[in-house]
Amino acid sequence: MIIKQAELETVCGITSRFPDNTRPEVAFSGKSNVGKSSLINGLLNRKSLARTSSQPGKTQTINFYKVNEELYLVDLPGYGYAKVAQEIKAKWGKMIEKYLHGSRQLKAVFLLVDIRHEPSDNDREMYNWIVHQGYEPIIIATKLDKIKRSQVQKQLKIVREGLNPVPGTRVIPFSAETKQGREEIWEIIDGLLEEESV
Repeated sequence: MIIKQAELETVCGITSRFPDNTRPEVAFSGKSNVGKSSLINGLLNRKSLARTSSQPGKTQTINFYKVNEELYLVDLPGYGYAKVAQEIKAKWGKMIEKYLHGSRQLKAVFLLVDIRHEPSDNDREMYNWIVHQGYEPIIIATKLDKIKRSQVQKQLKIVREGLNPVPGTRVIPFSAETKQGREEIWEIIDGLLEEESV
């Protein structure tokens, strides 16, 4: 997809009503410091449309980025960050659940995990939870530039074994530095848009 226009259109907090969008949505979920903002900026060819932060746990809202008047990339709050109070975590969980249940336009959920590490309990819980909500997450293994090329297949295997995804699940290695994986992610999104227009 050629990005002609991208903007942060709607920000929803715990008490907000979600927008009644008429365009397809794809959502991105992942741990607080897994690189969601960097991925979204990379997909949109923008330096800082999605705010990246050195402090994990900063995204406490659901952010809707409108692209080319055609679709929305939806950034879900990061999970698994210890310094956030349990009560707030529970509210975020409810907010994400409400979104996953309530959006009529949500076509796919991407789950981001760090390729350098075995998926955490939080990652596994999130994967199973997204499946439970009726979606088959597409896995994006971020921070690809942080490992040697010779380690990639081994680390992808660790990611697969750690999440134990549904057979046939795509696992896409992604680097915010080199943009490797960007085309594959857009191919999937473009495919979803084509299905929509049929």
